[in-house]
Amino acid sequence: MLRGMRLLLLILLKLKESFIAKFGSAPKFYVRAPGRVNLIGEHIDYCGYAVLPMAIEQDILIAVEPVKTEIVQLANINSSYLDFSTSVNNIQINKTKPQWHNYFLCGLKGIQEHFGLNNPTGMNCLLDGTIPPSSGLSSSSALVCCAGLVTLKANGKTLSKVKLAEICTKSERYIGTEGGGMDQSISFLAEEGTAKLIEFSPLRATDVRLPSGAAFVIANSCVEMNKAATSHYNIRVMECRLATKLLSKSKSLDWKKMLRLQDVQAGLGVSLEEMLTIVEEVLHPEPYSTEEICKCLGISLEELRSQILSQNTQNVSTFKLYQRAKHVYSEAARVLEFKKICSEAPDNAIQLLGELMNQSYISCKEMYECSCPELDRLVDICLQFGAIGSRLTGAGWGGCTVSMVPTDKLNTFLKNVKKAYYQNDGQRLALENNGLFATKPGRGALVFVEA
Repeated sequence: MLRGMRLLLLILLKLKESFIAKFGSAPKFYVRAPGRVNLIGEHIDYCGYAVLPMAIEQDILIAVEPVKTEIVQLANINSSYLDFSTSVNNIQINKTKPQWHNYFLCGLKGIQEHFGLNNPTGMNCLLDGTIPPSSGLSSSSALVCCAGLVTLKANGKTLSKVKLAEICTKSERYIGTEGGGMDQSISFLAEEGTAKLIEFSPLRATDVRLPSGAAFVIANSCVEMNKAATSHYNIRVMECRLATKLLSKSKSLDWKKMLRLQDVQAGLGVSLEEMLTIVEEVLHPEPYSTEEICKCLGISLEELRSQILSQNTQNVSTFKLYQRAKHVYSEAARVLEFKKICSEAPDNAIQLLGELMNQSYISCKEMYECSCPELDRLVDICLQFGAIGSRLTGAGWGGCTVSMVPTDKLNTFLKNVKKAYYQNDGQRLALENNGLFATKPGRGALVFVEA
């Protein structure tokens, strides 16, 4: 802990020096928000179900100086991210270009709108980050959360961590990502030494103590995936929403008010296992055309597009509903079982948790179709070299895997995975230092005031 604080102070000192060189004055405070790894519970937060992430040590840091102008100036330690400036009274977020500064603007706009700030303070901001971008470790949401906290502090406002998480979840949708709130929630609610069961409606977090005999290792596939820049993610959100509508209609629920798969379970008052049976009975495995969906719901194509589909899924012609619903309900059950095993701590806990992680990966790959060849190969390598469980983490289609490895095998595991996946590929080897590491549950977002 002390070593970690010393390292952070050194990083802040270096950031301060760079800030002075950039803006000619010193920052008044710093804000930190961590990345996260989702241990289990993929693509179910936006369906209303609990997830089980932990914060990681990698983070976003922003040095800030409030200024007496209406301009916010953004700069990045990494020179590949260009400087940006805009008026705080005219925030424009370009959904077609998910550039780094737009994520900052999401957090800025979310806080401004929440408080109805008519004359928000201007700021000079310098950002540094150690979360690999587009890797499934929540670099974009960490930046949104950081920006929200920056804006809150600069304007002398206060909010609870829960409220901050809710605002940042909503504001990230300005860039077109239909996320569910896991990333923002763990960024604010994380505590050092424990993973969290994050539940929604209402938002709450429960400590989950992980087994002491295992380490969690993150491995970057080195395939980048940006949720806001691809249709894959938002199509999955819509497929779950459409499955919700059809399941609700078939069971005589008020389907027009039903938005999430969890709403159907709550409306019927049945178990997750019973919901899986209902999916089998109601939905067919073949893709649904928009025409068939309209016929099932008794609506026109125009009503489907204007009332149900998101703006960025208007032109999609077919949707897989059976597979997506099967994944969500089975994954939600795995999350609860994972937490139960951690709480009860049986002698074979590590083995049982590993099996759940492996089941989650297979469901993500086969039912949700959010893996990719590189992730598949990386999971195979991790299991081959001693991981008890291994799965993709984050949205998928690239990004990282998370593997549970017995602590006594950790060093050998890291050496073998490095050799098998990274050693003979120059691009992967360049990213390996920040892309293959064991991690422990880290702390959540913080503000540091300049002394």
